[in-house]
Amino acid sequence: MSTDQQTDVEAPAFARGGYPLHSVIASEFTKLRTVRSTIWSFGTLFVLAVGLGALATSLASSHWTQMRLEEQLTFDPLRQSLVGVFFGQFAIGVLGVLAISAEYATGTIRVSLAAVPKRSYLLLAKVIVFGVSALIMGEIVAFVSFFVGQMLLTSPAPHVTIGTHGVLASVAGVGLYLCLLGLLALGLATIIRHTAAAVSAYISILLVVPIIVSLLPSSISNTFGRFLPASIGHSVVSQVTGPHEFSMGVGLLLLVLYAVVVLGIGGYLLARRDA
Repeated sequence: MSTDQQTDVEAPAFARGGYPLHSVIASEFTKLRTVRSTIWSFGTLFVLAVGLGALATSLASSHWTQMRLEEQLTFDPLRQSLVGVFFGQFAIGVLGVLAISAEYATGTIRVSLAAVPKRSYLLLAKVIVFGVSALIMGEIVAFVSFFVGQMLLTSPAPHVTIGTHGVLASVAGVGLYLCLLGLLALGLATIIRHTAAAVSAYISILLVVPIIVSLLPSSISNTFGRFLPASIGHSVVSQVTGPHEFSMGVGLLLLVLYAVVVLGIGGYLLARRDA
């Protein structure tokens, strides 16, 4: 198709109220891959998750004989190699926030909304582009962390293989867990619109709320604590689900619901508020 013909196709689409969804997705992909925050956030996620997981498993392996019997009996090699994910989740959250809050900070959100008057298309494109990118990076981080960690767990410390029952599902679930947390952060940023406030809200959900819940009577904390993203993360990386935790599948479905609800509220507000 010639340039003139392509212009003739795009022009009527824009005249009807904006570019088609595939064009908006392409634009959002260009935004994501050309900003420094993407490289820094994904790089930080990889270093924290893989590096700290490797450090944890290496220390466990070298100090195995000094561990108490109780610690040896409750040792979870899968969780040990994936422990760095709980630090890397902050990096993916920051990137999720910046995916939209950076445009509010610089004022370029007005340009985006002028080019895409159908605001639901803009948010949907961000969700698709960021979600796919976060899922791919999350899976890379999860599998690299697992294989490096298990390689460092030498005898007599126990280790597991990817073929061990439930291990493959857990490692893959970690990538999905990180992706959903990033989408949750994107939804929070769409609602709040300010980077610092959205990051603070995200960190509070992961760190502050669990502390507050843990201070409540056990009958209450055990009931409501399982609904927190932090508890869901523990069920994903562990071979054995705790007595007060949801199974990995139920936990991830719950996290999907959280992300959908928050993004839905963000989409509603995006369509109703001025830029």
